[in-house]
Amino acid sequence: MPIHEKSLIRPENLTTHDKLEIDGVDVSGHWSTFIESRVLTDYNEALQDEVQALPGGEAVHRCWQCGSCTNACTVNAINPDFNPRYWIYLIRLGMEQELLRDKDIVWQCVSCNKCTHVCPRDVNPEGVMKALAHWLELKGHTARSPSTEFDEEFASQVFETGKIEESRVIRGFFRRTGQPLMQDWLIAMTRRMLRHVPVKLLLAMGLQGLLRPSTRSWGAARGAIRDYVARRERENRRALGLDAAAHQGD
Repeated sequence: MPIHEKSLIRPENLTTHDKLEIDGVDVSGHWSTFIESRVLTDYNEALQDEVQALPGGEAVHRCWQCGSCTNACTVNAINPDFNPRYWIYLIRLGMEQELLRDKDIVWQCVSCNKCTHVCPRDVNPEGVMKALAHWLELKGHTARSPSTEFDEEFASQVFETGKIEESRVIRGFFRRTGQPLMQDWLIAMTRRMLRHVPVKLLLAMGLQGLLRPSTRSWGAARGAIRDYVARRERENRRALGLDAAAHQGD
């Protein structure tokens, strides 16, 4: 299904003449606006297959471009340039260069899952956004996003102890992304906790942050999880043709 929205026509593809007369008729200004033709030189016929091979992108082929995902999107309500429907359209057509124009905002998906709940075709647009962000990173089109840094910090703590200690996750995320620990919102939240959270619970949270307790008999589970994650990473890179050596050791 073709895309016709005026908002999706890039300004650099529009040409307007301030003064133009054709056959004696003044067509200056917006009357002489032309959309420059585009020639695809970087068509990637494997783009849909590559995104489908990543976790979350498996059902991207089901999309029929109804627009429910973008209409329900929390981020789109704030930033109209965040358009899941349009990106899924580009993925299915293999229009990689067009997709890369928005590479710096794809990761802004907040995983609210509103799009997934309203999708009539079970495309799982939220999963597609995560798969697309992962694809961009694996292909080297974008640097590691803040969301990736948070996911890895969160996961590393699960792998290590089998538990989540919120303050450690926040500190680790700030360290990875070069952010200062003392931030206004964090200070305000801490003060609110000191006023409203029971002292016994605060002490327990503090001890967990210092002692880092782990789930009982976690060692065996830790090894299994790490093996699984390593295998999935090899499979993802293999699906994108990035790691020929991934066949070795399987």
